[in-house]
Amino acid sequence: MAHPLLDNYDALLADLDGTVFSGHTPIPGAAEGLEGRQVMYVTNNASRSPQQVAEHLQSMGFAADADHVVTSAMAACDLGKQYIAEAEVERPLAYVIGHDSFKQLVADAGFALTDTADDHPHVVFHGHSPDNDWARLSEGALAIQRGARYFASNLDTTLPSERGFMVGNGSMVAAVTSATGVKPQSAGKPGPAMFEVAAHRIGSTKPLAVGDRLDTDIAGGNAAGMDTLCTVTGVSTHTDIIDAPSSHRPTFIAGNLRDHLPGWSASVEPSSATIRVEAGELGDVEVMAAEALAVAAPLAWQLIDDPQITQVTCAADIDFVGADAQAMEALGGWK
Repeated sequence: MAHPLLDNYDALLADLDGTVFSGHTPIPGAAEGLEGRQVMYVTNNASRSPQQVAEHLQSMGFAADADHVVTSAMAACDLGKQYIAEAEVERPLAYVIGHDSFKQLVADAGFALTDTADDHPHVVFHGHSPDNDWARLSEGALAIQRGARYFASNLDTTLPSERGFMVGNGSMVAAVTSATGVKPQSAGKPGPAMFEVAAHRIGSTKPLAVGDRLDTDIAGGNAAGMDTLCTVTGVSTHTDIIDAPSSHRPTFIAGNLRDHLPGWSASVEPSSATIRVEAGELGDVEVMAAEALAVAAPLAWQLIDDPQITQVTCAADIDFVGADAQAMEALGGWK
């Protein structure tokens, strides 16, 4: 069964890495949560075409097709086209730091492609690819120094994998920015555009943005004015969620898209900055930890935001107490 919260929305705008899968392994509960629902997959990963993303999902048993995938590379192409139209460039030329699939999207968007900064391209597009090496980054930096407008598919500093967190596109962008002094315009999350496009494509009037990363998935959904669900399955930890700035705070928190343990509750004593958690229905420690967080985080945010409680600025300033053995076990599972 899926998490009951999902029934309140007509579509899910779901992140991929860390939310639906990790590498080639499905995230526990993702299949049950997505099955039979209207889903648009919204990913900052620009190294694969929508068709390749759909095929990857299908290989793990998820129902998906290219029409239900929105990538940051697609959004970057739209930004580039807008710039070229405003600049009234008749024959736009682009240099692409990224995968061949990104180059194809750029070509389909009406750009001619070049492999050298010496051609003075109008635009540099930058997306993740395992083949992005010193030579590609340097050629892009040279083009930007000569006046090319810089667009990045996304600014994720890390990329989740089965082995851990790899270097993400944002880290590679940082190298180019360091060399040029130019920060790119980013098309991906946390901007709202991808979420708005995804909701429009699927005809959703009440979507739920779902992801594991506060500074992209949740911040982007919030920026688009949508309800957001953070699953504690990837990048952002329990403590990260409590310490998040208001723009990065999710509407809801869950251990995954399937599991829910009703009956968990929490109370706060502002004078001692203490939050007391009481267990409800029991389950796996990871799920109990998420349920404890779901009831405790809103109270923690109240303490952190209260201008009269100056001694509380982050999770470390709050005493989280388990009212029973199960709640203590859940709190002990926080990261």
